[in-house]
Amino acid sequence: MNSIEPVIPPRSNRKEPCAYNKEVYKLRNQVERLINRLKQFRRIATRYEKLARTFLELIHLVAAYVVIH
Repeated sequence: MNSIEPVIPPRSNRKEPCAYNKEVYKLRNQVERLINRLKQFRRIATRYEKLARTFLELIHLVAAYVVIH
C-alpha cells in the first residue's frame, strides 16, 4: 500500500544499515533549513495573521528576503 523510503541516513553503529537516497536527503535538509530561517521571524513563528491568505503572502515575502540575503 504505502511505500515509504527512509530519507535520513542510518547511524554508523547500526548492524544492518538501511539504504537511503542521498539526493532526497540533501533536498530535505535544504527545506528544513529554510523553514528554520522563516521561523526566526517572530511574526511567522507566532502566526499573527488571522487569514490564511495573509499568512501565505507574508511567507512568500519573507522567503524572498531570506533567499536574497
